Amino acid sequence: MGINNKLEIYMKIIQKRNKFFVLSAILMIVSFALISTWGLKLGMDFVGGTKLTLKYEEGVPTNDEISEQLKELELGSLTIQSSEENTVFVRFVTGENDEEVLNSVQEKLKGAREDLLVEEVSYISSTVSGELKSRALTAIIFAVVGIALYVAWAFRKVSHPVESWKYGIAAVVALAHDTLLTVGLFSVLGHFYGIEVNIPFVAALLTILGYSVNDTIVVFDRVRENLNKSGAKDDFEETVNTSINESLTRSINTSLTVVVVLTAIILFGGESIQSFSIALLVGIVLGTYSSIFIASALIVEIWKKRN
Repeated sequence: MGINNKLEIYMKIIQKRNKFFVLSAILMIVSFALISTWGLKLGMDFVGGTKLTLKYEEGVPTNDEISEQLKELELGSLTIQSSEENTVFVRFVTGENDEEVLNSVQEKLKGAREDLLVEEVSYISSTVSGELKSRALTAIIFAVVGIALYVAWAFRKVSHPVESWKYGIAAVVALAHDTLLTVGLFSVLGHFYGIEVNIPFVAALLTILGYSVNDTIVVFDRVRENLNKSGAKDDFEETVNTSINESLTRSINTSLTVVVVLTAIILFGGESIQSFSIALLVGIVLGTYSSIFIASALIVEIWKKRN
């Protein structure tokens, strides 16, 4: 009995759901305000630009050296990526007077290194960028709707005391929570540190959606099991709280292993995957939080309102 009381004091998560609701609401409002004020720093994938493939005969200069060579031109969204066989990829947003800017870039680079050969010049037009933005948004909406339908179908046999489709609604709200806070953080990172969002960022958001709903389904599935065991005779709030307790360790341990790996990638990986890794790290932490403190609590709140 003493052990049970200790667990109840330590694990009363659902009973304190209003505090988590308030915290999440504040964070979502702040994120929305930041996005509305600062927006996101869009990379070349979304605004168009130029990509140069450079080949050096005698060793590749560092990214900082190339950046210093082009500093006077004040190029937008400049990214530099070294590759094998003395190859370097330089990407930048040109805007107006594309040819003039491109010629200036090549003159600066060739003036610094005579052994430089420009192997390829490619462009991403604003039309293509607009299409990429449209497809990215469509992919996210399609994923969210698909997740909601899948959760409703997966819990179709759990109609008491909460209808199955409401589990899907709770999962989607949790996903919106995770996505909005992640985008809000990147609004801050873009404003103060110049971190851009490109197609890999969209891929990270879609991965976050999948991971978050997976964690949510684990908790919901435990709720379903406990409802079947008790024949829905127990108090629903206590059943959900017990289900969270039973899956809490598993959720946290799984997330921690992924967090450790992503932290290592951010610290020691290349710049090209930095935004992708940061988005995943933030999203996975938020997904673990929302599956425990938001999605499950929403189901209980729906049950309370219904009664």
